[in-house]
Amino acid sequence: MPNTPNTLTLLLVEDNLRLQSALKMGLEALGGLQVIGCFDRGEDALERCLNDGPPDAVLMDVALADEMDGIAAAVAIRREYPRLPIVFYSIQDDDAYYRAFRKAGILSHYAYVRKSNYLLPEMIAPLLRDAVNGRSFVDPDIEARIHEVRQHDEQDPMSLLEPNEQTVARLLAAGLTNEQIAARLGFRDKRTISRTNGQIYATWGLADSAADEKTARTRAAIIVMRGRLLRWDEDGIGYTLNPDGEWEMDSP
Repeated sequence: MPNTPNTLTLLLVEDNLRLQSALKMGLEALGGLQVIGCFDRGEDALERCLNDGPPDAVLMDVALADEMDGIAAAVAIRREYPRLPIVFYSIQDDDAYYRAFRKAGILSHYAYVRKSNYLLPEMIAPLLRDAVNGRSFVDPDIEARIHEVRQHDEQDPMSLLEPNEQTVARLLAAGLTNEQIAARLGFRDKRTISRTNGQIYATWGLADSAADEKTARTRAAIIVMRGRLLRWDEDGIGYTLNPDGEWEMDSP
């Protein structure tokens, strides 16, 4: 298909080769769309963009053939080409994918839908054009799951931390000093623990509100022991999330 000024160029990233071929044929048959590259790995899509420049949009499966999933690939591509329009689609329903998408900070020029709801090319094409025009869309099923995962994470503070940060947080709550934590975990430099503490405080919203490191450390220990995310106002009054995702005054 020759590329005309009104033709939208597209990269298709799909690890099911039969579906990849069918989507390419179906999308191009609609007219006004040209698939200029098909890949089954996010790494290859990234390399294509870096070497040859970006397309007008990317249709990206979330679960891909190699280590880099679709969300990670999108983040890497957008690092070089900010707000490049991307339509995500997936059959995955794992909390980790929704959590990764939420943390990726992809806020505009995108859509995220279930394959089962938006598999036909004539349903995908409008999403691609909307993304190119700056409009975003989230499949209601996906939006509900993202909200569910967010609520779970906000009520389970440990799920917001990396595994090593979880270990440090538990040792901090057990009363160990940075030197003792470093020794327990085999670190030569206790400053590694200080940096990890900083990440914990920032993730739990303690870095800005705490008066000093001791206050942040104490509040982090309370969060670990309580097993729920807490916030403190300027007067030191604590608030916690209720099941509806609203902050309410904490009752110790």
